[in-house]
Amino acid sequence: MAKIRILLIEDNRILRDGITAMINKQKDMAVVAVSDGRENTLKKAGNVKPHVMLMDLGLNSQNSLDVARSVKKEFPKIKIIGMGLAPTQSDILEFVQAGSEGFILKNATVEDVLRTIRAVAGGETVLPYSMTGSLFTQVTEHALSHGKKNIRNAVRMTEREKETIALIVEGMSNKEIAIKLNIATFTVKSHVHNILEKLALQSRLQIARHAREEEEGN
Repeated sequence: MAKIRILLIEDNRILRDGITAMINKQKDMAVVAVSDGRENTLKKAGNVKPHVMLMDLGLNSQNSLDVARSVKKEFPKIKIIGMGLAPTQSDILEFVQAGSEGFILKNATVEDVLRTIRAVAGGETVLPYSMTGSLFTQVTEHALSHGKKNIRNAVRMTEREKETIALIVEGMSNKEIAIKLNIATFTVKSHVHNILEKLALQSRLQIARHAREEEEGN
């Protein structure tokens, strides 16, 4: 049986060595290359041809999201798993949008880490257990299962919520949106709250940025 080939991108040497040793003890997987993130990840991925790339979300040397996007564009068959100590839901959502199929919290058990690697290598999508059942997880998994990077297409937005997003992008305040749509300011606040929950975002600025990025990507 062929082993799961893993490329590990981690800039903390202790973690890098520890994760490598842990994985290499398994009969069904092996770390075929490691990097601290300063090297050319695309070149390394092309050379070692991993099945899975295990990658730190917070690399100091470069933007992890950019690396994930580049790897996925150049090598779409490589499965990407992000790792983070205390990521927000938005952090994980952005990593998923960048092309990753899984995410591991750095305080996860060894068993959870190995289980996630095996599952993702087998074609599954795996997100942190603590978020299982949340709206965020359901939205993200639905988007992934349909091959969609446009997360807004993976949730059901009302026409009024879509109008509210468009006006937020224009920089309007809740009061201005209320006047524009001829509704109460309280109603606008309710729409904004629903949008934030559906998109797993945390602020109006994130809504605006998210909408602009999706427009640019279409």
